[in-house]
Amino acid sequence: MLGGYVFRKDGRVVDYTGLENRRAERLRGFESLSFRAIDKRAKSVYFAFFVYNDMEYKMVAKTFKGLEEVLARELVELGANEIQIDRRAVSFMGDKALMYRANLCLRTASRILKPILSFHAKNADEVYEKVKSISWEKYMNVRNTFAIDATVYSESFRHSAYVTYRVKDGIADYFSQKVGARPSVKVSQPDIMINVHISGEDVTISLDSSGESLHKRGWREASNEAPINEALAAGLLLLSGWKGQSDLYDPMCGSGTFLIEAALIALGIAPGIYRKSFGFEKWPDFDAELFNEIYNDDSSEKNFDNHIYGSDASFYCTKVAEKNIIAARLQKYISVRMCRIQDLKTHSNNAFIIMNPPYGQRLSADSDVCKLYKEIGNVLKKQFAGSSAWIISSNEDAMKSIGLKPSKRIPILNGDLECRFNQYELFVGEHKEYKKALAEGTITKRQESEYKHHTYLTHKRSVGAKNPKYSHYKRDSFDNNDGKMRPFDASNKQKSFHRKNEERRDSNYEKDTD
Repeated sequence: MLGGYVFRKDGRVVDYTGLENRRAERLRGFESLSFRAIDKRAKSVYFAFFVYNDMEYKMVAKTFKGLEEVLARELVELGANEIQIDRRAVSFMGDKALMYRANLCLRTASRILKPILSFHAKNADEVYEKVKSISWEKYMNVRNTFAIDATVYSESFRHSAYVTYRVKDGIADYFSQKVGARPSVKVSQPDIMINVHISGEDVTISLDSSGESLHKRGWREASNEAPINEALAAGLLLLSGWKGQSDLYDPMCGSGTFLIEAALIALGIAPGIYRKSFGFEKWPDFDAELFNEIYNDDSSEKNFDNHIYGSDASFYCTKVAEKNIIAARLQKYISVRMCRIQDLKTHSNNAFIIMNPPYGQRLSADSDVCKLYKEIGNVLKKQFAGSSAWIISSNEDAMKSIGLKPSKRIPILNGDLECRFNQYELFVGEHKEYKKALAEGTITKRQESEYKHHTYLTHKRSVGAKNPKYSHYKRDSFDNNDGKMRPFDASNKQKSFHRKNEERRDSNYEKDTD
């Protein structure tokens, strides 16, 4: 359906988004036209710009488990329609310009797919027949190379490799019958990437408009061992609320992924500007002029007046990070140095900390990783009072060694590892400092509760350690969600007796602290 808006010289805007008549049908295909061509009665029209609702089509943006809502918000900001959240994906409606913009600007997407056929099939031979029925000359020619990526969740299709083989046969046989020649398969950097998704007996054939995964931004010149995925890092930053509002620290920066993605978000720079190419650039209907216009649009960029600091105990990692930062041309906003986390010093009172510490798979013993996380907690308490810290890890036991109660726990998937992305609001200090901050109104309610929780548990530790009367309590067993100590080998009567004493002592303590 043709439609649009008319901008009059008198400043009025006339809505013609529902326009549909014979004259409009004759004008279909033009993107900019004079309003007088449609309505000769108009005498004071400046110009008219028309869009075409029937040019929109369904697309699917793939992402990580746990980042679906973040990706949906990004699509809303880009102007997508009919957004629906799926499992590790978000579907939406849009036109060609939106597809180009999504590939260029989405931070948390890994691929943008354009479905061309959906159907039901019970076996690979039925898939072959359906694929062969597609008019493939609309999407590629015999000189193009192609590759197929198949994802299968089905009892009927147990071998994704065989599905890939039959889809390839369907495309090749279609061209053989049409032109007497077959396009070639090229696994690495093909001209056309075709995605096959099977769930049960539901099959969807899509064109992959991205080519290489969108997490491959193009700025990574070097890498350390097991760097965090760029799209995941950007998603975690967006989940944490990072917008460039303060200085940012990553004390275990590795190859600098968090640092660079944080700078791109703070500056409003599209993550895809470093890429050399996208998959849609080799499609028959590629509009180079439209893409160049979108690529050169810097209206979303903004100033960033704070600074980003990275450090790592490894000299090699700091050099890798510096190389990547220079490749991204962000050295003005990011500083990196070699430093153990125990020696870290802060440059600001209200900082934003994010880190991806080792999970323990490559450390020699569990005690080593727990010791490391304990040191992380000590540094956060001493150096970053008044700040907010976010830590991702799959090692829940090690996370407990940090010694701080998380204010948020967000489940996230990092590769095949089930992780937790925890937030820690930091305010730990002497009671006098706490009272002074409270009187001056420079402390938030969340920081106040964190301080009380920390002081309360410290008091219980000292009671349990110094008083033989409570020697049957395990010293580390009281840090539960309710903050109560738990006897291991006491009768119900003893439990009741000690609980009453505990409540009486806690009541007196609260009076003292008030």
